[in-house]
Amino acid sequence: MELESHLVSDTRSESLVRACRTTVGDDLRSVTYFTPDRYEQLYLRSDLEADADLAGFVEHETDGFHARTAYKGSELGNYQYTVRAFDQGYMTRVTVADSGVFVTTDGLTLRRSEELASTLGELLQSE
Repeated sequence: MELESHLVSDTRSESLVRACRTTVGDDLRSVTYFTPDRYEQLYLRSDLEADADLAGFVEHETDGFHARTAYKGSELGNYQYTVRAFDQGYMTRVTVADSGVFVTTDGLTLRRSEELASTLGELLQSE
């Protein structure tokens, strides 16, 4: 897994971060864009340390690309997004064909997670 400094354009990066800030507000911790083999952290809140194992997170989150096909046709419908709960926050992952975003937050309601996933999905589809 390779860290890229400009995997997405500045305009695209700003659009994704702005959408997350609008939906999540001050609870937003980080925004990371990824593909099956590269990633770029687009935002990290200023009070947080940049010492997270992003490569490890991204490696695990690329499973989202497989989830889209693994759950296709299930009785639950098509896979949309994943929310993970941790002791000190939440992660929301959205993937489309060959790109994805995961967002970490302090707090997250079900309504906000749905709004966040829907917005990110639309932005990723428009690439």
